[in-house]
Amino acid sequence: MTTPNNPHHQQPHPAQQPPQQPYQGQEFQPQHGAAQHAAGGAAAGTATAPPPQGFQGAPYGPPQGGSQGAPHGAPQGGPAYGGGYASPIPVTRTHLGHAIVSEWTKIRSVRSTVWTLGVMFALVVGIGLMTALLLSDTDFVGLPLLAPGLFGLMLGQICIITLGVLVVTSEYGTGMIRTTMTACPKRGRVLAAKSLIFFLLAFVMTAAACSVTALINATMLSGQKVPEFAAKSGPLKDSVENGELVASSSQWLGATVGAALYVALLGLLALAVGALLRHSAGAITAMMGLVLLPLVLALFMIGETLSDFREVLMEYSPLNGLASLYRIPMSEDQTATGWPLLGILAIATAVVLTLAFALLNRRDV
Repeated sequence: MTTPNNPHHQQPHPAQQPPQQPYQGQEFQPQHGAAQHAAGGAAAGTATAPPPQGFQGAPYGPPQGGSQGAPHGAPQGGPAYGGGYASPIPVTRTHLGHAIVSEWTKIRSVRSTVWTLGVMFALVVGIGLMTALLLSDTDFVGLPLLAPGLFGLMLGQICIITLGVLVVTSEYGTGMIRTTMTACPKRGRVLAAKSLIFFLLAFVMTAAACSVTALINATMLSGQKVPEFAAKSGPLKDSVENGELVASSSQWLGATVGAALYVALLGLLALAVGALLRHSAGAITAMMGLVLLPLVLALFMIGETLSDFREVLMEYSPLNGLASLYRIPMSEDQTATGWPLLGILAIATAVVLTLAFALLNRRDV
């Protein structure tokens, strides 16, 4: 019988023990009271923790390449386990279309957009209807058939200008512009999406309001008898058919599409001014001064020495461009159609918008 103190009875050396088989996925059952060797060879009194779940059918140690031995739930086709992070969320390269969808969501989900466009539509159609009702009992009003639509649009354009400013400056006022620029670091793409969405929305809504007003005027004011002197000369000589006042195709185009383009460009110019100033009150005040100030100054220039300057202000004022599209120009040229002034407004809007793009990439938000 061998005693524990027998020096000849010793445990076999660890190197002489049979090699352990690799873990094959069976459940680990530690033996209680068995001493396990630690990584440094020291014995520990606790059992070794079981291997991580999902690590099936692979020996201890790092996996031998590929996706074999990858943890459960790792992205398929990604790098090997331990070789780097692979996001389970698909990554898509963004483009202008994503920015357009984002801006469309913002502009249609804000109450100010609905109220502003609703007020614009009500002003244009409502004032046009009241004007047609007041003039319907007159035998000859002395104006083109679609001209009464101008009076409501002169007020309605203020709503479009205000909305154009708020599309940009509202985000600067609330600080949400930082979130927008973080989500889309390409700032020019953000401004391009805002400009495109606003211009299309303003054009469609204004064209709809002007078309409804033109139909009302054509229905309620038709049948006017034009005097012989007005039918042979003056701005109405091309608007007479069989002695009655009619609207030509060019007048219809100017009172609907032309007027809508003019107002939408004014709104886009307001958007560019808002991007430059980044302040709602300042941008709206600047646009109101641009639209109203030339005509107001011209009305107070009475002296002969200022007649030339007064004529220039009257001819190139934004209100005269809009009135010329309705064939009632405010300048001495009574045959003006307004299309040349529409081209000038488009060039000026493009210049200011380009400046806004340049400064947006140079300034901090």
